Amino acid sequence: MRDPPATQCRRPGDTRGCPQIGTANQEADIDAVDEQLLALLQANGRASYAELARQVGLSAPAVHERVGKLESAGVITGYTAVVDPAAVGLGVTALIGVIDSDEVDDVGILEAMSALPHVEDCWRTAGTEGYVLKVRVTDIPALEDTINALNRIRGVARTRTTVVLSTKWEGRHGRAE
Repeated sequence: MRDPPATQCRRPGDTRGCPQIGTANQEADIDAVDEQLLALLQANGRASYAELARQVGLSAPAVHERVGKLESAGVITGYTAVVDPAAVGLGVTALIGVIDSDEVDDVGILEAMSALPHVEDCWRTAGTEGYVLKVRVTDIPALEDTINALNRIRGVARTRTTVVLSTKWEGRHGRAE
């Protein structure tokens, strides 16, 4: 099997037609094969290089090199296990909009919110809420405790909570339950 060059989407110095993704310090040229690898790894982060190679039509060493470059460029930032929250006793999921006050201290609010054990995700948003949090807790009293803790954070004016009734899918690939 013959491997195409790692930057087949462009000639050196010519970035037309090649999307660029990167960090503040560097950019990575992403071609169609890299996009395939990213999709495959998002679906199964434990796939072997040999399996990935079969699916994209390259050799395992070429896939290993490409994945390494994507990791070095900060495109791939880690690998995680997807855990069923209910199986570990976290049966209640909620989205909490945090409305910050005018004298908001982003750093202070972020540090305080990140210290709360049940906050899984935090997004800075435009609109009424300055932040939206995803929390997972054991039950409604634990959710109430989390909301109360959020409301005690300096700079939080109030919160708005939406309890998730059921999860149809999470993540980009939307594996339905």
